[in-house]
Amino acid sequence: MLGASFDTPAENLAFATAQGFTYSLLSDVDRSVGGAYDAVRRPGEQYEQFPRRIAYLIDPAGIVRASYDVSDVAGFADHVLADLERLQTGSHT
Repeated sequence: MLGASFDTPAENLAFATAQGFTYSLLSDVDRSVGGAYDAVRRPGEQYEQFPRRIAYLIDPAGIVRASYDVSDVAGFADHVLADLERLQTGSHT
């Protein structure tokens, strides 16, 4: 698992340490990764200085298999785990 933020490496390190993250939090200060993953908000959009909260389930071949709006946290983990199980078992339902 990886996370990415528009904050500096120092800000990310402080945040990740304070939150007890067990995964890497990458800095995307030029927003190039955010742009590639549609996380950059449009000019004039509410909270435009912050990235959209999006998560992606990416398989070992680097193919995006699912995306999630993380701003709605209720049930997020359950959705990811269900999709992961579906992908691992080859079920398409």
